[in-house]
Amino acid sequence: MPRLSSFMTISLDGYFADANGDMRWAHNADPEFSEFVAGNAQGGGVLVFGRVTYEMMAGYWPSPMAAKNDPRVAVRMNALPKIVFSRTLAAAPWHNTKLIKGDLLAEMRKLKDGSRENMVILGSGSLVRQFAEAGLIDELQIVVNPIALGDGKKYLGGIRERLPLRLTTSRTFGNGSVFLKFEPKR
Repeated sequence: MPRLSSFMTISLDGYFADANGDMRWAHNADPEFSEFVAGNAQGGGVLVFGRVTYEMMAGYWPSPMAAKNDPRVAVRMNALPKIVFSRTLAAAPWHNTKLIKGDLLAEMRKLKDGSRENMVILGSGSLVRQFAEAGLIDELQIVVNPIALGDGKKYLGGIRERLPLRLTTSRTFGNGSVFLKFEPKR
């Protein structure tokens, strides 16, 4: 069965977006971290998004600016198959994107049962919370940036039951960011 992972950048106080929904603070790149991100983007699989993250990503990665600033990542982001879960989008025109409007949990169960490719949720905090609560997430990859926001959208905020996790990997970067990889204890 394919694995469903989540990749999220959060602040030290646990937010993935500030109080205004802004995520520009999350771009804490230096050469070492940029190389890590580019290497991570070389993996295969299917990218999974909620509507808000999809619209943000689809507005950036196909652009000339993305090709100039992050050429290796841009090529992969545009080439990989993508799924967007949305009840409100009429279409998902970004290359190689499938729009799913049905029941979120039932559709992800079908995808996990019927796919051979691993899937990774980029951003999309609401999806991560719902999939984690349903036991569908196999791995949480988190980058903690050395900044405190004080308010915003909390990573895994609103989760109704404890989610026991086991740390499997960690890495500290020169820019102060820390990469953590967890698996649910089952």
